[in-house]
Amino acid sequence: MKSYYLPREYGGEGKILYIFSVKSLIYTGVGALIGILINFILKMFGINKAFVPLLLIFGAIGYCVGTLRMPNSNAFEITRKTGGEKIDEVIKRWFLFKMKHGRIYIYKENILENDGEETKDEQ
Repeated sequence: MKSYYLPREYGGEGKILYIFSVKSLIYTGVGALIGILINFILKMFGINKAFVPLLLIFGAIGYCVGTLRMPNSNAFEITRKTGGEKIDEVIKRWFLFKMKHGRIYIYKENILENDGEETKDEQ
């Protein structure tokens, strides 16, 4: 009897603590750090009870940005154009677009007809 190789799915093996991939763990940590910084600013204004909610909210936002994809829907312009792409990549492209002040450069190659042969104007 001959044995056959069955391919294994490696998709979930890069996970830490079951729900965190390395990327989502980093984004969650950055989100939690932003929550801590905002809490520090609020403490200067006398608001002391916002630490845990801020930490959870910004950590959850970081986790969603690092893990989820944009929905594929025709309801909104942004979901129609970026449906199925990772949220962090969409944010990175938007940031780079804004850094260039909304300019898009397109390289247009001069394409000749007739398989690259030069054409002469007839008069």
